[in-house]
Amino acid sequence: MDAVPAPFVPPAPKPRTKPPSLLQMLRIVYRNPLELWGEPSYNEKWISISTGVGGPLVIANDPGLIRHVLVDNAKNYKMARVRQKILRPILRDGLLTAEGDVWKRSRKAMAPVFTPRHINGFAAPMLRRTEAFAERYEGETDTVDVARDMTMLTYDILAETLFSGEIAGEPGSFAKQVDHLFETMGRVDPLDLLGAPDWLPRFTRIRGARTMAFFRRLVADTARMRKEKLERDPEGTPNDFLTLLLKAEGPQGLSREEIADNIITFIGAGHETTARALGWTLYCLAEAPWERDRVEAEIDAVLAREPDPVKWLDAMPVTRAAFEEAMRLYPPAASISREAIEDETYEDLHIRKGAQIQVMPWTVHRHRKLWDNPEAFMPERFLPENRDRIDRFQYLPFGAGPRICIGASFAMQEAVIALGVLLSRFRFDTVAETKPWPVQKLTTQPEGGLPMRVTPRARKSD
Repeated sequence: MDAVPAPFVPPAPKPRTKPPSLLQMLRIVYRNPLELWGEPSYNEKWISISTGVGGPLVIANDPGLIRHVLVDNAKNYKMARVRQKILRPILRDGLLTAEGDVWKRSRKAMAPVFTPRHINGFAAPMLRRTEAFAERYEGETDTVDVARDMTMLTYDILAETLFSGEIAGEPGSFAKQVDHLFETMGRVDPLDLLGAPDWLPRFTRIRGARTMAFFRRLVADTARMRKEKLERDPEGTPNDFLTLLLKAEGPQGLSREEIADNIITFIGAGHETTARALGWTLYCLAEAPWERDRVEAEIDAVLAREPDPVKWLDAMPVTRAAFEEAMRLYPPAASISREAIEDETYEDLHIRKGAQIQVMPWTVHRHRKLWDNPEAFMPERFLPENRDRIDRFQYLPFGAGPRICIGASFAMQEAVIALGVLLSRFRFDTVAETKPWPVQKLTTQPEGGLPMRVTPRARKSD
């Protein structure tokens, strides 16, 4: 009888054993916030501290407290100042950063695109774009950067489904600009952490100014092209995400600037989270070939009997579990930040007005009181028979509450279709240079990329 292999433990920062100095903290937060968290963050229900910068801080790891902040008493919490200072210069009043009536109007305008019926309708174009993308691996002999490739794939899918293939500009230059955006403006600026006045120039924003100008031009050109098409041929214009946004302009809907902000939000960030999760999934499966064998066997069996990609998400529980486990270990959004509007108490925790509440999927997903063997890649946690053991608020890849990611179902369908196509045709293996290190730059990215070897699979049916 074959021995069961020990689970693969992918790379991650070791919890700190002593708190950093203020200078060390500023450096760590700028370079990689994932390296900041100490042993208590992985063991305690919550931690309440006075940071010396930005007021009191509560790190919330307890599912009950997380539910309280994000759902039960969400009205007492607004977006945290530091988070907004990072994201608002990029997204302005896009869905991720808007608050109050602006957020409600944006969410209402976009909701029709993300109904189950619409998402099911995206399955066929998702399949087509992934099949076309997979052609690039035919005859490939060089090592490829899978992290970059997944960014390009999810961009192709987003452009095809939400924008009907009508985003201005060239995809190659877009990918470079996204990388630069996350490298510059996607970092926490030390001046924001220290609460410096807004008139002081931020180094991160200065470095990212040209990239932001690129995205604003791209959005303006994309909107102009679609408006011209709507005027020229209203019946023949796709009724997609872009058209719905443009039609929402008006006194009771969205302003022209809010429409532009939401286009930037979805073009610039809407594909990025899924791309990162796909890359980490392929990496973890390559390092745990016994898990990859199960996924490949499931995909082969489903594709042999079920051509309709709408049904793949339900038909591929093992594949879905591998993707969800990769998102547990490397949550696309590693932190969710709120700020208390008024004083309140949860159990024996007093939360002061102005306190910054950090819900850290990174630490919650690796918390030792919530998970068995939390550092290991173990997809079986997410198989249907085991899901009841996972509290709704201990697993937060898409957030929770009123501001849960509007595209969560879109992303899950997209991921399983992409994995179904790619892993049915090719095997992804790590090479000597594959030494990723998780770094938080808005999303959880593999520093150094994911260099991998991609080879055709010899399937049983071949």
